[in-house]
Amino acid sequence: MTEYTFVLDKYMSALCADAAERYAIDPAYFARVRRGLRNEDGTGVLIGATRIGSVQGYYMQDGERVPTEGRLLYRGISVEDIVKSHWDAGTFGYEEVAYLLLLGQLPNAEEMDLFSAMLSEARRLPSGFFEDMILKNPSPDVMNGLARSVLALYAYDSDPDDLSVENLMRQSVELIARLPVIVAQTYAVKRHIYEEASLYIHHPKDELSLAENFLRMARKDKSYSPLEARLLDLMLILHAEHGGGNNSAFVCRAMSSSGTDTYSAIAGAIGALKGPLHGGANAKVQEMFSFLHQRIDDDSPDSAIRDALADILARRAGDGSGKLYGLGHAVYTKSDPRTVIIKKYARGLAREKGREEEMDFRERVERIGLELVAEKKGTTCANVDFYSGFVYDMLGIRQELYTPLFAIARIAGWCAHRMEEVLTGGRIMRPAYRSVSTPSAYTAPDMRG
Repeated sequence: MTEYTFVLDKYMSALCADAAERYAIDPAYFARVRRGLRNEDGTGVLIGATRIGSVQGYYMQDGERVPTEGRLLYRGISVEDIVKSHWDAGTFGYEEVAYLLLLGQLPNAEEMDLFSAMLSEARRLPSGFFEDMILKNPSPDVMNGLARSVLALYAYDSDPDDLSVENLMRQSVELIARLPVIVAQTYAVKRHIYEEASLYIHHPKDELSLAENFLRMARKDKSYSPLEARLLDLMLILHAEHGGGNNSAFVCRAMSSSGTDTYSAIAGAIGALKGPLHGGANAKVQEMFSFLHQRIDDDSPDSAIRDALADILARRAGDGSGKLYGLGHAVYTKSDPRTVIIKKYARGLAREKGREEEMDFRERVERIGLELVAEKKGTTCANVDFYSGFVYDMLGIRQELYTPLFAIARIAGWCAHRMEEVLTGGRIMRPAYRSVSTPSAYTAPDMRG
C-alpha cells in the first residue's frame, strides 16, 4: 500500500462527511428551470435544427401532445423501408446508411462501390497503434478504452484540426471504419489481461461488410452464419442515428460548437453513451431479466411475472431503482419503430438458436410491464433496449460489448451531426445555470473553526 493510498483510506470519509449536504440545492430553485433540458410536458427544449435524423412519436394539437405510432427517419427516409429493402434483397445496409447520413442522399452503384472501398482501406489502423495504444494500455472497460483510442488517433492524424468539409469527411470515414477494429482488439486484450483468456487478434477482410468483419474479429474461430451477420447489420442500421437531441449526439454537437477537433468531440459522445441511462441501458435490461429468471421461469404464469415486476417497481427487488428498464421513451409514445423491427426480424434467429420460448417470455414481460407502468408514467411502448441485448446474446456477444456495438453503429450519426454543427451552427452552445449560492466573506485561515 502506497502512502497516498493509506492517507486516502484514512481520511476520505472524514473529508466527505458533509459534502453531500454542501452540494444540496433546494428543489424550489428548480421551479423555472428546464431540468434535463425537458419542458414541463416532457418534450425536449428546442435548441436547433437538423436535416440528419427525425424521431417522431407524437404530434402537438392545441398545445397538447397527442400520441402516435413512432417513426424514425434518416434524411427523410423511413428506417423501416431501408431495413426491408436490404433484408428482402439479402444485402447488408449499414454502409449505405452511413453514406446517406454523411452525404445526405442515397448513393448510386458506383458511389456505393467507391465509398465501400474507402471504408475497406480506412480500416487499417495506423502503424504501431495496436501495440502502443491498445496492447500496452489495457482497459477493464471497453467503452473507456474506445474513447481513449479515439482521442489517441489525433496524434496519428497529419491534419487533425482542419475543419474543412473534405477533412471532416475523411475523419468521419476513418472513424466509421476503425471503430469496429478498435472495439474488437480492445475487447480481446481486455479478456487476455483481466480474465487470463488466450489472446487472438483477427484482422478485417476487405470484401466483407462491417457486420461480417466484426463477427469475424470478435470470435475465436472467425465463423458466423449468414443470418447472424444480417441480424447484426440490422442492429447497426437501427442504432446509426436518433436525432440531434439524444444525449451523446448533443454532447458531440455542444463540443463541436466550441471549434474543438473531431476526436475530442467523438470521445465525448462515447463517454456520454456509456452511461446506463443512455447506451448502457441495454445491459440494465439484461440485468433485470437475470433477476426475473432467479424467481420465475419462461413458462411461469402471468401472475408470477406481474408479482416479480411489481416488486421491482416498488424497489423491493432488482437494483433498487424502481425502474422497469427498456419500457418507456422520451419521445416515442405508442411504439418505438426500432423495437417493432427487431421483433419482426429477430424471431428467425431465435428459431435458429432454439430460443423462441425466451423471446415469447420477453414479449410477455413487455406486455405485463407496460400494463403496470401505464398509470404511473403513461408509458405504452418498449424501447429498443428491451430487445437489443437479447439479440446480442443470441449472437453470442458478451454484455460488455453491447454498448460498444451501439457506438460502432452511432458513429455515423455522430459524425454527421458534427459536420452539420460545424458547417451551420455558428455559435458556441452556452446554456445558463441559475446561481443559488449565498454570498459570504472570506475568512483568514487562522480564524476558521
